[in-house]
Amino acid sequence: MTEFKRISPEQAQALREQGAVVVDVRDPATFAALHVKGSKHLDNQSLHAFIQAADFDAPTVVVCYHGNSSQSAAAYLISQGFTDVYSLDGGFELWRTTYPDETAQGTAE
Repeated sequence: MTEFKRISPEQAQALREQGAVVVDVRDPATFAALHVKGSKHLDNQSLHAFIQAADFDAPTVVVCYHGNSSQSAAAYLISQGFTDVYSLDGGFELWRTTYPDETAQGTAE
């Protein structure tokens, strides 16, 4: 894959069930308040370490507020060598209405 793909919450959930990595690019406080269960917070401070430790071929789903910022982040991950990257259409806002039981609070993800 040379470009990321935009996917629905249902497609993202299927990928999660298959072990996809989910990264959230929203601000730290918003992430801590509520996020996709099992997701990792990704920002300018954690990006380098994430890339260094990543499996570049693992499916990676990028989440933001409404599905716009995640597209830029997904494109960046592709440019860094990731091969299977997805941007969540509708972002976390659509995710939490679609899968309210698949959310968590806190920063220790």
